[in-house]
Amino acid sequence: MQLQPDPPAAVLSAEGVGRRYGARDVLSGVTFAVRAGERVALTGPSGSGKTTLLNCLGGVDRPDSGAIRLGPDRLDQFDRAALARVRRERIGTIFQFFHLLPTLTAAENVELPLQLLRWPAAARAVRVKELLARVGLAERAAALPSQLSGGEQQRVAIARALVHRPMLVLADEPTGNLDSANGAGVLALLREITDEAGQTLVVVTHSEEAAAICHRRLHLRDGRLVRES
Repeated sequence: MQLQPDPPAAVLSAEGVGRRYGARDVLSGVTFAVRAGERVALTGPSGSGKTTLLNCLGGVDRPDSGAIRLGPDRLDQFDRAALARVRRERIGTIFQFFHLLPTLTAAENVELPLQLLRWPAAARAVRVKELLARVGLAERAAALPSQLSGGEQQRVAIARALVHRPMLVLADEPTGNLDSANGAGVLALLREITDEAGQTLVVVTHSEEAAAICHRRLHLRDGRLVRES
């Protein structure tokens, strides 16, 4: 009898996660796990708790109940300084509205996470050049965000999120501010790069096209996980 290989370990898990704002339960009893190299879409109507859940998964927000684990560590038990360190070292985040620093060039925006991690200057330069080439912006390294199109800005944001080789990538409506052609290009890039690096991706989206690049979908309604497909 041939032994089957063990499935990849969970990189990220939520265990009975709840979050309240005032008297309202925004999340209630959310439980799931995401394996290494897996892409998962968080879907559901507006107000279902998707972004709140993403913020809890990334250590930006703290659940009122339950546990968030990144690898063996419980993020919900970390203090502010430890959470900041985890976000710098092990998590990359991509936003709908890019959040590039307007006074920095494309290369400087991508380099910023490496500066925070105190990479040597020479290593930073090599890695930034590599990532900008990978997202098709080698010739735009010196451009400011105001000189870039929306699609180019989002590709810079992707490079910035991935430059430090995080184990987990979180994306909040990454194509929500792009036209369909640029959105399709960004999704293809995300799929290719995370596949190449074996990175785990969790993406909040209303887009069928974005959900389609994922291995699995978790559907939220009124703060509860109601369906998985």
